[in-house]
Amino acid sequence: MTTTTPQPTSDRLGIIWLLTDMAIVTVMTVVVKIQGATYPAIQLVFIRSLVGLVAILPIVWRQRAAIAGTQRPGRHIFRVFCNAVAITGNFAALAALPLALANAIGFIRPIVVMLLALVLLAEKIGPMRWLGAGIGLCGALLMVSPGSTEWSWGLVAAFASVMFGSLATIQIRALKAENTMTMMLFYTVGLAIFTGLPAWYFWQPVAWGDWPALLLIGVMAQLAQFFYLKAYQSTAVGVLSPFTYLSVVFASTAGFVAFGEIPSWQTLVGVLIIISGLALANHFERRDKAQ
Repeated sequence: MTTTTPQPTSDRLGIIWLLTDMAIVTVMTVVVKIQGATYPAIQLVFIRSLVGLVAILPIVWRQRAAIAGTQRPGRHIFRVFCNAVAITGNFAALAALPLALANAIGFIRPIVVMLLALVLLAEKIGPMRWLGAGIGLCGALLMVSPGSTEWSWGLVAAFASVMFGSLATIQIRALKAENTMTMMLFYTVGLAIFTGLPAWYFWQPVAWGDWPALLLIGVMAQLAQFFYLKAYQSTAVGVLSPFTYLSVVFASTAGFVAFGEIPSWQTLVGVLIIISGLALANHFERRDKAQ
């Protein structure tokens, strides 16, 4: 006779939070792509961080005691630093490499996160989770069909983005007992500080008609950050990492709906592989827990 534990419910809720984060980020990406034709990316990031800070200030004020009482400021600062390096590396990679190759390198991040969780957090990751992540990686690589390229600083930036982004995710898991608003405040303020000077240097005057879209980017980014934090604070990295491959599915759908980009056969087959890998991993995980 088996007993029921609350963990599966927690896992399902964490997955829902992560998928919600992906949906919001996908919509935000569409708006960013449209505005990115006019304004530098670093300027968009800086405006996003300022809008996000203003959006959460009322909540931050209500929870100021919890924020002031944080016992792990060093880990918060390190997480923000990792995020800043990851975003900077991502921008540099997108500028220096073919888009398909830059995206393909980014798809190895879930496996890096799982490895770091195993080494740094001693999380137990079942073999089926590794299988699901591996199958998902194969599907993602098929979708982007990366070609060969010579070694360059763009590749260094891309791999740095993966590594530091993964380290930032591990910090979130390590701070799972921390107040969520505290984490959001550190992230938002830190991002504004790190991007402020380069944004000022590349600044382009903003047309009045573009401000609603720029404000929307900031609001959506803050909402997405909240759901992302809740997901990784409540659920093990090994459970969530394979699901991050679904971001490719979200992006492909958004490209078709917003820009009329028709997915290739590689994209369609890759989607099927990703979903199959996730379904297979979860099926065997549930079967093992039921025994």
